[in-house]
Amino acid sequence: MNVMTPLNGTDQTEARAALGVDASLTGRRWMWRPGADSPDLMRLGAAIAQRAGLPEIVGRLLALRGLSLDNAADFLDPKLRAMMPNPSILHDMDVAAARMAKAVQQAETIGIFGDYDVDGACASGILASFFEELGCAVHTHIPDRMTEGYGPNVPALEGLVAQGAALLVCVDCGTAAADILNQMAGKADLVVLDHHKSEDALPAILATVNPNRPDCSSGLGHICAAALAFLAAVATARDLRTAGWFENHPAPDLMRQLDLVALATVCDVMPLQGLNRAFVAQGLKIMARRQRTGLAALMEIAGVTKAPDAFSCGFALGPRINAGGRIAEAALGLRLLRSEDAHEAKIMAERLDAVNRRRQGVEADILDLAMQQAAAQRDAGHPVIFLAGKDWHPGVVGIVAGRIKEQFNRPALVGATQDDGSIKGSGRSVPGLDLGTVIIAARQAGLLTTGGGHAMAAGFSLPADNIDAFHTFLDERLAGAAELPDAVDLEIDAALSVAGATVELAQNMASLAPFGAGNAEPLVALSHVQIVKSDRIGRDGNTLRLLLKGSDGGRLKALLFRAGDNPLAPTLEDTTRPPLHLAGYLRAESWNGRTDVTFFIQDAARA
Repeated sequence: MNVMTPLNGTDQTEARAALGVDASLTGRRWMWRPGADSPDLMRLGAAIAQRAGLPEIVGRLLALRGLSLDNAADFLDPKLRAMMPNPSILHDMDVAAARMAKAVQQAETIGIFGDYDVDGACASGILASFFEELGCAVHTHIPDRMTEGYGPNVPALEGLVAQGAALLVCVDCGTAAADILNQMAGKADLVVLDHHKSEDALPAILATVNPNRPDCSSGLGHICAAALAFLAAVATARDLRTAGWFENHPAPDLMRQLDLVALATVCDVMPLQGLNRAFVAQGLKIMARRQRTGLAALMEIAGVTKAPDAFSCGFALGPRINAGGRIAEAALGLRLLRSEDAHEAKIMAERLDAVNRRRQGVEADILDLAMQQAAAQRDAGHPVIFLAGKDWHPGVVGIVAGRIKEQFNRPALVGATQDDGSIKGSGRSVPGLDLGTVIIAARQAGLLTTGGGHAMAAGFSLPADNIDAFHTFLDERLAGAAELPDAVDLEIDAALSVAGATVELAQNMASLAPFGAGNAEPLVALSHVQIVKSDRIGRDGNTLRLLLKGSDGGRLKALLFRAGDNPLAPTLEDTTRPPLHLAGYLRAESWNGRTDVTFFIQDAARA
C-alpha cells in the first residue's frame, strides 16, 4: 500500500508541520497529530495491526488514539457488558434507585422534569418508557425556553404534583437549582439526575446523582444525562430484581433504550471513548432496527435512509429535536420520542422538520452581523468573543456562538436582550478552556444572574449594566485563548498516495467509528495531486465533483460540499490545474450493490 509517513526530524516544529503547509487556502496550518512522527508509535501501530489483522496504517491510527495492544480489541468491538460500570459508584445512586424501585412497587405516579435539548428529551424519554413499562403512571414536563427558562421552576413542579406525582425526577438539570427544589420540601420526593457542574450547595432533596458533583468519585463525569438515566434504570431494575419483583412481573427491556442514549451522547458532544463509545456503538444498532416509532418517522423525514451513524445523529436527527425547544413547542421532541402511533409520529416529525427550517432562517438573520462584530472583537485583541443583540432570538444564540467559535477559534458567548433589558445567552468553548467553571465563577462574583454548564458549553443571564465587566472577567479568566491561532489547525493523521486510497483501506478505517468528540474521523492528506476533471452536481449545483490524479498515476473520485461559498472551489475548478495538497476523509460508499471509494475534501493548499 502506498502510504507516506511524516519524517522524524530533530526540530519539533518542523517535524510537526504536515506537508509544509503553514497556511492553506482557508488560512489553516496543517499539523501532524501529536505522535504521528514517533518511531515508538509506529512500532506499536504495526504490532496492533498484526494482532488485529488490519493494514499497518490503521494500526497506527489506533495507536495515535491512545490504544494499546491490550485494549485495541475492545475499541474495535466495544461491548457494553465489558464497559458497563456498577451504577452504585455514583454518589446518591443507591438512594435514588431505592426510591424509584419503591415507586414501582407501590404503583405511584411519577413526574419527570427534563431540559429542552436533545439530552433532556432523551433522558426524559428513557425514564418515562422505563416506568410505564413497569406499570407506573408518568407525567412529563419540558420547560418553555422563552417563558420558563432553563431548569426547574416551582409552578411546573407543583403542576406535576397536582397530577398525582409523589416522586419528581429532574433530568439534565437541577444541580444548580437548590433555591427552587428546596421549596418543594414536603410536597413530593425529589431526585436529580444531572451532569452539569455547580460549585453551589446542592439541593436539600432525597438524592442528587451527578458525576460532576464535587464529592462524586465515580469517574463518570464524561457521560450525558441520558446515559445517567439509563444507569438509574439499571440500578432500579437491580433493586426490583433483588426484592423478587420480577418473579411476578415482566422485566423491562432496558437494551431498547440505548438508541436514545446514543443519540443524546452524540448530540451533547460527549467524548466517544470507553463507556460512551460502547453506548453509541450498541445504541446505533438498536436505532437501525427503527423500532421506536417516533425516531423512525424522524429518520424518514430527515432523509436517513441507510443505517444511522453518529453523523446522522448529530446533523440530521438532533437539530430537528432541538428545534422545538429553541423556537417552538419545547415538548414536541419528547412527545415524538414517546409516540407509538405512526400517523401521529409522522405529523410531529414533519412539524419538527418545518420548525428546524424556520430555525435555520432565524439563525441566518443573526449570523452575518454577529460574524462582523466577532471579527472586530478578535481584531481588538479580546481573547473571548462576547456579543449581544436586541432582536436576536434566545433559541438560536447557542448555535450562533458555536459558529463563531468554529470560525475564529475563540470561546464565544452570544446573548439576546430581553424586554427588561437583561441579557440571556449561551456560550461555546474550545478544547482545553473550561467555560462552565468560568461561568459559575462569574455568577458567584455577582456578575451573572444565572449561569452554569460544562467545559465546552454554558448558559447565562446578566443585567445589561454588567456587560463590560463580564467581558473583562471572561478575557481575564480565559486569557489563554489569545495565544490560539485565528483558524483551527488541521491535525493530519497520515498522508496517502492516490493509488493507496483504496476501498479496502477506507473500509478498514471505518472500523474506528463511531466518530465524534474524542474520536475524530481520521483526516488524511493527499500530496501533489492534480485535478483531472471537475463538475457541479446536486439540485443547486452546490457540490463539486472531482477526479483526482496522483503522481503515481492513481485516480480517485472526490467531493466538495457547499461549494457555492467555499473558498476552496475557485482553485479546485482552476482550469490551469495547479498541483495541490488535499486534506479530507476517505470513505467507502455503496450504491446499487457496488462499493466505491470517495475522498471528501476539507481543505487544500498549493503544492
